[in-house]
Amino acid sequence: METLYIEATSIECSEERREISGKIVPMGTGEVGNTNLGAYAFAAGSIEIADPSKIKLLSQHDMKKPVGRMIASEVREDGIYATFKLSRSQAGTDALIMASENLVSGLSIGAEIISSKPSKNGHTVVTAAKLKEVSLVTEPAFKSAEVLEIAAEAAPAEAVEPTLPTESETEVENTPTVEATPVEAAAVEAAAPTIKAMAYTAPRIDTNPAVFLENSIRAQLGDESARQYLAAASDTTTTEVAGLVPTRQLTEIINNKSTAGRPSIDAISTGTLPDAGFKFQIPRVKAVPTVAAAAEKGAFSDTQVEIEYLDVTVAKYAGMQLFDVEVLDRTSPAFFAELQSLMADAYAKATNVAVRTAIQTGATADGTAITLPWDGAEMAGFIARASDSIYTNTLRFATGVIVSPTQWSNIMGMVDSSNRPLFIAAQPQNAAGNVSQSLRGSLLGLDLYVDYSLTGVADGSIVVVNRESFTWYESPRLQLRADKVGTGQVEVGYYGYGAIATKVPSAGGAFKFNNAA
Repeated sequence: METLYIEATSIECSEERREISGKIVPMGTGEVGNTNLGAYAFAAGSIEIADPSKIKLLSQHDMKKPVGRMIASEVREDGIYATFKLSRSQAGTDALIMASENLVSGLSIGAEIISSKPSKNGHTVVTAAKLKEVSLVTEPAFKSAEVLEIAAEAAPAEAVEPTLPTESETEVENTPTVEATPVEAAAVEAAAPTIKAMAYTAPRIDTNPAVFLENSIRAQLGDESARQYLAAASDTTTTEVAGLVPTRQLTEIINNKSTAGRPSIDAISTGTLPDAGFKFQIPRVKAVPTVAAAAEKGAFSDTQVEIEYLDVTVAKYAGMQLFDVEVLDRTSPAFFAELQSLMADAYAKATNVAVRTAIQTGATADGTAITLPWDGAEMAGFIARASDSIYTNTLRFATGVIVSPTQWSNIMGMVDSSNRPLFIAAQPQNAAGNVSQSLRGSLLGLDLYVDYSLTGVADGSIVVVNRESFTWYESPRLQLRADKVGTGQVEVGYYGYGAIATKVPSAGGAFKFNNAA
């Protein structure tokens, strides 16, 4: 079970009671939101609220900062709507002020995942979960979820005389802002005229350069209070402290150093690793029975079946990260999610290199050396020789070709005598394949895979394979975490077990390029 944090969108404010009401999460709509664990959507009826009175309203998912409690909830066709009573504490009052100033402009749920399933579009669909808490947050994710009302308690008559809205103002307040579905009065009372109370005024932001600098540093280190200070100060810095405009940090992370793709593994067959042992065996036929023409009363052809056993060695692929506990405690949950994603990418790269190396090692070298630059005729000849070799040795057809990025570029540049591209074909007469701007394509009837771990144009920079001749056996990926009390650090290990089986002897299941240079 994992805890999932889903953030809603911005809020609208009207001040009458110390209550916050609105849609906290969409369900059954297919809407996808960005979470600490990736892209998630909720199936209809997937979230259970055992006792609404036990659900606390927190600030920024910090269990040490409660600001209110749920007093009602309702499940509708498009999601869950809820009403919260704000605490009369200073924290509750501050939450109302920050909301009315549109500084803390969203809601976020914390849910414990019970079950989920992957979707065809690449995100995860939660089918069962328990609501643990709801928080006021600054950054939104779901675009349809919106707080419909934030109402502060009306000011005492002797302190402030509330101003009733005019008829036209009331009509504006009653206009639904997001949802076409009518909002019931029992849940949010959005249809009732609201009163703009003057009980609370915006706190004055101290924009002293030293204070601003201190909060800028603390915000960089993950201090949420400092981030809120910078957000509040942003409206005054350009006029009161010219030049001290805070720099926004997006949750988007740019990564051009790793990928989760495994093209060489995609080019062959895969299987599940046996549950125990560091070596396993696969029976392989060494000699088969024969049948021959026999004369009358002649002897039967008698060739005995022989079975040999292929030994396959299991290897562990593991990596780790060591970081200070402050990084985990005082930064956005997106940090740990991105860390896991980067470690998964590293695992994918290591296992792909292991498989690609085994395929190259188990490949027959082309007897015809090719001098670069080569042309379409030489390419067709290479594929023909590869197909012949693989079928002769395995009685199976070639199914794919793995190429380096450089060779991929060379193939895209091949043209006919009229300078028409051969493999990015716009006309039927040149439809020899589809080698486009993609890691997948086709080449003379074979599936094309561009492998980032292959380099240059040396021997083996192009390998034709038969899928069934190689199999990658893999265990589920695992994770270890250890807290080092003495140093205040956290170790996270990411690992798994895998084994590559070259099933056809005598290098018969693959055929590789031979560079004459």
